[in-house]
Amino acid sequence: MPKYLVQGSYTAEGTKGVLAEGGTGRREAVERVLSSCGGSLESMYFAFGPDDFHIVVDMPDDVSMAATAMAVRATGAVTSRAVQLLRPEEIDEAARKNLDFRAPGA
Repeated sequence: MPKYLVQGSYTAEGTKGVLAEGGTGRREAVERVLSSCGGSLESMYFAFGPDDFHIVVDMPDDVSMAATAMAVRATGAVTSRAVQLLRPEEIDEAARKNLDFRAPGA
């Protein structure tokens, strides 16, 4: 299953929700939304700095990740971005592919 790193921040309203529910309440909500699209939560951390949370998730495919991201962002309580993560073995496989590429101007 593809793995994604999701990072994001809560709006003022989202932060009020975290204060009311606590971190474990938010984790349960994340697990529920991921499960509804066939995914699962690997890890979830809260942080201070530009991002309020860092989450690693497993999802069946990019479409499921996009559906989840759109549903969460549509609430207006969260801004987020997701990046697909690759295992070292996947990079090994990519490095073995023979590509025909010419650099600009070469």
